[in-house]
Amino acid sequence: MTTRIYVPMDSSAEAMGAKKTAAAIVAEAEKRGEKIELVRNGSRGLYWLEPMVEVETPEGRVAYGPVTAKDVAGLFDAGLTKGGKHALSLGLTEEIPYLKKQERLTFARVGIIDPFSIEDYTKHEGFEGLKKALKLAPADIVKEVTDSGLRGRGGAAFPTGIKWNTVLGAQADQKYIVCNADEGDSGTFSDRMLMEGDPMCLIEGMTIAGLAVGATKGYIYCREEYPHSIRNLNKAIEICVKAGYLGKNILGSGKDFDLIVREGAGAYICGEETSLLESVEGNRGLVRFKPPLPALQGLFGKPTVINNVMSLGSVPIILARGGEFYKNYGMGRSRGTLPFQLTGNLKHGGLVEKAFGLTLRELLYDFGGGSASGRPIRAVQVGGPLGAYVPESQFDIPLDYEEYAKVGAMVGHGGLVVFDDTVDLAQMSRYAMEFCAIESCGKCTPCRIGSTRGVETIDKIIAGKERGKNIALLNSLCDTMLNGSLCALGGMAPYPVVSALKHFPEDFGIDKTAAA
Repeated sequence: MTTRIYVPMDSSAEAMGAKKTAAAIVAEAEKRGEKIELVRNGSRGLYWLEPMVEVETPEGRVAYGPVTAKDVAGLFDAGLTKGGKHALSLGLTEEIPYLKKQERLTFARVGIIDPFSIEDYTKHEGFEGLKKALKLAPADIVKEVTDSGLRGRGGAAFPTGIKWNTVLGAQADQKYIVCNADEGDSGTFSDRMLMEGDPMCLIEGMTIAGLAVGATKGYIYCREEYPHSIRNLNKAIEICVKAGYLGKNILGSGKDFDLIVREGAGAYICGEETSLLESVEGNRGLVRFKPPLPALQGLFGKPTVINNVMSLGSVPIILARGGEFYKNYGMGRSRGTLPFQLTGNLKHGGLVEKAFGLTLRELLYDFGGGSASGRPIRAVQVGGPLGAYVPESQFDIPLDYEEYAKVGAMVGHGGLVVFDDTVDLAQMSRYAMEFCAIESCGKCTPCRIGSTRGVETIDKIIAGKERGKNIALLNSLCDTMLNGSLCALGGMAPYPVVSALKHFPEDFGIDKTAAA
């Protein structure tokens, strides 16, 4: 009997030696005459356990980790192919608490299937959404997405159904679907994980979007720092075209949809949708003025849907199970699930997909296991390098777009960077402002000049130069950037600065009692 053994091809697992582990397993099996089928799957997202090896047994998949090449012989001695006990044994994968407590919708297949197997994909509900979409009128597809309550998962949280409906109603000889896979925020990796571990999910979501609005061509704009994602997407596209799920006459429906992967050139600003469009067109990544909206005049001047990987990756299950099913997850106007990415000073960094409404405290302690240093967690930057620093006093606020907006924070793309009580928030806020100055496209004055002056002013405050006067100046500068910048880069750069000043004034040399 042949035993299936899974070793992740995820780039984070590869960085921890997964390729060597996989090679050692194959060599050891050959040496012992044991028949195995090695599957390079995606990561389950338990990154402190990578490389995590899984073995298929009659009772279910059994996990081991972290497994290095030198551990392999000992694992075979312990009966690896039968799920035998070993010091690295984690038990049945589905029973690991970190995974069992999640609600995996978008990531339902990641780490479970072979990313390049149509058979694996369809066995786990793959292409069910596409098959249903092919039987629906475009307006009915849009209605399902609207009813689901899905909002943009890239950070802006704009209702996806409204965006699609605008493009559906636009008249043009050509329309486009563009996926923003330029995942550049610190502490984020969910887009990469999906593209590497379940690329067909994104392909299916984009194809459904094309059917919904009448677009026959799509582009995935992927950052150049993700070579594994680019490779996997191109390979999966080729497989889907051959199998009839993509390209001309999809599943004999008479409908067409072509998909191209476009590699970015490493500019953070190209994560902004209009700058991204300029880059796809072969121009320098500069932010466009609005109006016109990209939904009406986007790529090459044509109506364009621009969505993030997680937004489009949520579409297949919405179509497969219905908008009402998806809407049953979450709270308030934040419906469905979000893959939260736990990074920084945590024992258990990784990906956690949960419905909106849980708290930061639950993520940090129930999943993250507390700080890796063992010291108290002082602050968490939520939502990328331009996100607010959330203090411990706000750890119990539900993770919900509106609830976070009330306290001057944002959920964003779901990235968390954790800091213990040794962090200097004045220096961190300076870094955030400097990041904006470096990454600004330079088109608008508030961002281009404001960020540079902001760094200078923070330096003066830290040095104790006319502190009161410079704090007032910094607040005024942040207000100008927030309200006057052309895009979210300049408009959100004040978030970390203002939050650090408000919650951690002592780091700037300000008396906390006086500040309060």
